Amino acid sequence: MALFTTNNRKTPLGIYVHVPFCKSKCLYCDFYSRCNQDERAKDGYLRAVCAHIREAGPLAPGYRVDTIYFGGGTPSYFGADGLATILTEIRRSFDVAGEAEITFEANPESVSDTMLKRLRAEGFNRVSLGIQCDDDEILQRIGRVHTFAQAVDAFQRIRNAGFRNVSVDLMYGLPGQSLVMWQDTLENVLKLRPEHISCYGLTLYPGTSMYDLKDRIALASDDAQADMYLSAVDILQRYGYHQYEISNFSKTGKRSKHNLKYWTGGEYLGFGPSAASDFAGKRFKVISHLNGYIRGIQEGGQILEEVEEIPFRERAGEYLMLRLRTTYGISKAEYEKKYLLDFAPLQQVLEQNQRYGLVRFVNDRWQLTPEGFLVSNRIIEDLQLAQEHSESFARRR
Repeated sequence: MALFTTNNRKTPLGIYVHVPFCKSKCLYCDFYSRCNQDERAKDGYLRAVCAHIREAGPLAPGYRVDTIYFGGGTPSYFGADGLATILTEIRRSFDVAGEAEITFEANPESVSDTMLKRLRAEGFNRVSLGIQCDDDEILQRIGRVHTFAQAVDAFQRIRNAGFRNVSVDLMYGLPGQSLVMWQDTLENVLKLRPEHISCYGLTLYPGTSMYDLKDRIALASDDAQADMYLSAVDILQRYGYHQYEISNFSKTGKRSKHNLKYWTGGEYLGFGPSAASDFAGKRFKVISHLNGYIRGIQEGGQILEEVEEIPFRERAGEYLMLRLRTTYGISKAEYEKKYLLDFAPLQQVLEQNQRYGLVRFVNDRWQLTPEGFLVSNRIIEDLQLAQEHSESFARRR
């Protein structure tokens, strides 16, 4: 853990805890998780992650934790006792703001009134509920183990437990899902009135069960996914949800403060197998191996598989890539002040895309339009190429 260094600045810090346990593996999921683990594995993980947090806390003075996020895996499947124990350890080891946003992810089949009330009493104040869609046949097809009725019931239980900041995850482009079916999902979920909605297009990754079946299932075309995405933007806007990132929409004041750290260059520390961090100028990632993680913590062995200093040129490129994921976008003044680079080559690319309705200039900032988000990879690649070929960038390398 020598990569942590003393820092006298009072800097906001996010903490991410990866809980790698699930009841079963969704067929599209490429996140690290283990299914149906016995209590010994869970106990070993709990001891290890708490020890990891205790070790890191004193080595990060001057930071104040303003967001804590428990992801997975399925944190709700891990249970309230374990989540509460980890949160208590974070509070003991770090300076945690009294108004910190504290989120846990949940699946409908693994929530109960007892669990929710316990976590609310412990200080959790935000829930991210994985619903995905309202069609039970499609849910079964993608490996989900809940029905939409269970999702509605879980949402109501979350509300009854006192949570007033609830996000739901939805997916479009699912096998057999039409545009009308996707619109029905949105309409039915909107009846629940969540504060935040995330809409993700299905992407298949090598190593997942669904990737191996991709040639045998009816997947939506790129054009069909684009229509679903633009439809979501339109419907959610009409219901008062503000898009603030490619896939994320919220009511006023309910953006995910933790996830915004990833997109705006904030610092965060990750605990648990496969968790990533960006802290004190370094980026590092924990090994994606539960037993290796537990053993490494117990024996003082290596638990990091990637550690790198982030060079100037990469940070400048990340600014473009990450900020343009958000509706906040980028600005000439901000870019030139922070990176001492000439914005003119970038402006040429932005103005070219503005003519096609892919980029807009609002309040001295350049933003991608919803249509621009659909081709964001191409636009960002063009901007990074223009950046690398600029004279000022060559002088700063």
